[in-house]
Amino acid sequence: MASLADRVRGNGRIAAGLLFNLLVSICIVFLNKWIYVHHGFPNMSLTLVHFVVTWLGLYICQKLDIFAPKSLQPSKLLLLALSFCGFVVFTNLSLQNNTIGTYQLAKAMTTPVIIAIQTFCYQKSFSTRIRLTLIPITLGVILNSYYDVKFNFLGMVFAALGVLVTSLYQVWVGAKQHELQVNSMQLLYYQAPMSSAMLLIAVPFFEPVFGEGGIFGPWSLSALLMVLLSGVIAFMVNLSIYWIIGNTSPVTYPFHNTLQMYIVSVFQNTFHISRLLP
Repeated sequence: MASLADRVRGNGRIAAGLLFNLLVSICIVFLNKWIYVHHGFPNMSLTLVHFVVTWLGLYICQKLDIFAPKSLQPSKLLLLALSFCGFVVFTNLSLQNNTIGTYQLAKAMTTPVIIAIQTFCYQKSFSTRIRLTLIPITLGVILNSYYDVKFNFLGMVFAALGVLVTSLYQVWVGAKQHELQVNSMQLLYYQAPMSSAMLLIAVPFFEPVFGEGGIFGPWSLSALLMVLLSGVIAFMVNLSIYWIIGNTSPVTYPFHNTLQMYIVSVFQNTFHISRLLP
């Protein structure tokens, strides 16, 4: 009886984690697109804000004894931190340079790419039933996004890079948690500041820092509040991604992510959000 109760509680936690990630992931897609369209905040600078807020959020959690940090060698996290930068930067660039429909359609390719990486690089096998599940979900995203799909060369380059780096990143997150025997908070606590430092070095080469259009430029109060809100939601997204990957099977999050894209497509189609976000 105790074993059954434990399984029910465990499944309940996973369901709650998936639902939470679903809600915050949907929020951040539309919020970031709003920030790009209506405020013109630079992409890499917004990503840097996300990383810094994520690290500050974890620092506060650590001080509140929500988790205990574990000493890790930076060299073992270098590729993960670099892929984290690429994952967020390229997906944000895809969102910035594509319509939401095109962005969603490209992200739907993440799941089959992850399955391919797991199959050919990690010798993992997936049942035919799991592979067939990709078909209705991907078709749902396509059918609900077709009216908002507009292709351009730069947007497709960013979308393709985003799919590849996101797939590698999600595979490595699960592998690193298993290899280093750490939980989601412990891993992200060390990786987030490393990614922040990498972006801090890179931002001045690609975007202005001061003045008009820079991260320290003359932004309105509403723009700053929206960027801060985006950072807080990004913290929730990042933490829930790590938690889901660390507490479920390797393909649970990719399928969940595809479902999230389908819901975004339905939501956008129903409420005609593309009229607000050109």
